[in-house]
Amino acid sequence: MRVTVNGYEEAERALRAAAPHDLLDTLRRVLTRRYQARSVDLLMADYSLTVLQPVSVLPRTTEPLSLHNSPQGRAFGAQEPIREEQGATDGLRLHLPVTVRGDRLGVLTVALPASACPPAVQAELADIAEMLAHAVTVAERDTDLYLQARRKDRLTLAAEMQWQLLPGRACSRDEYAIGAQLEPAYAVHGDNFDWSTSAGHLALTVTNGMGEGMDAALLTNLTINALRNARRAGVSIADQAALADQAVYAQHRGDAHLSVLLLDFELATGRVRVVDAGSPRLLLLREGAVTSVDFDAQLPLGMFEETEYTAQEFDVRPGDRLVFVSDGVHAVASPAGEVYGERALTRAINATRLLPPAEMPRAVLRELTGHRGRALPDDDALVVCLDWHGRPAGDRS
Repeated sequence: MRVTVNGYEEAERALRAAAPHDLLDTLRRVLTRRYQARSVDLLMADYSLTVLQPVSVLPRTTEPLSLHNSPQGRAFGAQEPIREEQGATDGLRLHLPVTVRGDRLGVLTVALPASACPPAVQAELADIAEMLAHAVTVAERDTDLYLQARRKDRLTLAAEMQWQLLPGRACSRDEYAIGAQLEPAYAVHGDNFDWSTSAGHLALTVTNGMGEGMDAALLTNLTINALRNARRAGVSIADQAALADQAVYAQHRGDAHLSVLLLDFELATGRVRVVDAGSPRLLLLREGAVTSVDFDAQLPLGMFEETEYTAQEFDVRPGDRLVFVSDGVHAVASPAGEVYGERALTRAINATRLLPPAEMPRAVLRELTGHRGRALPDDDALVVCLDWHGRPAGDRS
């Protein structure tokens, strides 16, 4: 008995069997055979989230596409398929988001005859693009191809280390959605963010780096990995901070330290435990009003030997938006010397309230560039946005 395989299943089997660097060519063959595709291209969002770059053998010959004024960029921003009609005889191009668990990687563009793309086929191709995102995420462990496609400029070594340390740029579950962005994307030093989710909790860390270049990158790498090591041992966030503090002090003997904000969200209730060890700021957008959420300040990690840390608590509600920024955002001065500050941040948060968390940080950093008056900042700038949805009342086990 012969088993009939649909297009999605055929693509899934082919991608699973493909070599890590050969995902696109493998998918291209399947879509050509199964859907009459005339061309298939994968474009990756660059580190600064300004262009989409083609996945191809280096050196590339295809020009990057703008994220702001191209059909592919609209598909990336809206996270919906965009049909680009090419005329009665030329068919159409379908631009499909390549996204995994809320993390926006890029866009898959498929050129098809118009007659070969009814709604059912479009939906199936959108599912295949999502499957490709999972395959690319796994393949990046074994090939540089997709990481190379993400860079329009050369990364500094410090920036390479920082981007490799990150969990992603966005993440979503039923209870929450997170988005984050770093500047300068190709020369970031020490600012960082990290998150991890389990059945009952979301752990989030926002790091305000110290120093410049490799010194800052090495310090942040030590701290993030010390925090992960403690978190994976199952200890409380206060003990995570204490163990990371000991690791940094043992290495630098108080000559270098790092500011962090550690948060542990209980997904069923919205109860949050926090350790504030430094300068990252938290602002809360709730029911149209923006307020600063202040905690008892504790010492940055690594200043003294065997510092003790205490967790505080607060609650988030469905509909809340939490915005975390480093001092490279709230302390930036204009050419006239005016500090960006909380008032400007409040305006930016209100102005971007309708954007999803994956888009909001990029919009705030664009506005910050206007305030700064020049393209490249003197200090790292970090924005993390978290929308809290919570769990339905009947599903809080």
